[in-house]
This record gives sequence, C-alpha cells and structure tokens, in this order.
Amino acid sequence: MRSRIRDAPRGPQKRTRSRLAGVITPVPLRLALVVAGGVIGSAARLGLGLALPTPGGSGLGAVPWATLIANVAGAFLIGVLAARLPSSSGVRILLGTGVLGGFTTYSAFAVGSVALWHAQPWLAAAYAIGSLVLGLAAAALGLDLARPRSSHTQAHG
Repeated sequence: MRSRIRDAPRGPQKRTRSRLAGVITPVPLRLALVVAGGVIGSAARLGLGLALPTPGGSGLGAVPWATLIANVAGAFLIGVLAARLPSSSGVRILLGTGVLGGFTTYSAFAVGSVALWHAQPWLAAAYAIGSLVLGLAAAALGLDLARPRSSHTQAHG
C-alpha cells in the first residue's frame, strides 16, 4: 500500500544539465567530475610543493615559489579552457573547475603573503602584486592564444 505522501503530485522539477562529449550529463555527474578533477589537481599541487624548496630564510628563498608557479600556470590553462570550451562543457568542468581549481590556490597565496609580510614586508608586497599581475597576464595570454581565429585573421595576420 502506498502512502499519501508518495502519491501527492510533486510539481515540475528543475533539472540542470550540461554536455560532455555530446552526451547530456546530470548534475550529480558534473559534481563527480569536479571531485575527480579536484583530486588530480590537488595531488599535482602537492607534488609541485614537494618538488620545490619550502619557503624559508631571507630574500628570494622566502618566496612560496610552488604557490606562485601553480597559480600562474593554472591561470594560463584556465584561460585556454575558457577560450575553447563553453562553461557548461563537461570537459571544462572536469579540467577547469576540477583539476585546475584544485591545482591553483588562493588560500595558500593569502597565507604565504601574510607569513612573508611578517618577515619581509617589501618582498611580501612585491610577491602579492607580482602574483596578481602575472596571474592576470597569464590568463589573458591563455585566452588570446586559444581564442579561435577566423580564416581571414589567420591568412592576413
């Protein structure tokens, strides 16, 4: 016997979908793509951090280079993806939001800047401003290089 609650009309249900290689993907799959990509990107950022020296000491040795490299490289690659794939694309969700979202890190940038500020304020300011400028330039370069060109533009420069 069914309960009255189950028999009650549910009304229209909104279903958000995106495309992954021509296949309609429901929201749970999009979430799974972000999670899977985030695992990969976070592991790659950890690997980069382990491969480079830990910030310490004075001068340029105190700069969190792994964070700077991850953020600038990630900004460039996100620019490339944004120029080539629609925001609802499953591939862009996996690579952009997932992998590159896990690889880049604003929180480590903020904490690294504050820690550097306590030891070397001028270097911290240069690091923070330089990170922002380099990240914006990298994203703009990625967008520009990956933007589809018309055949006229390609033929005539």
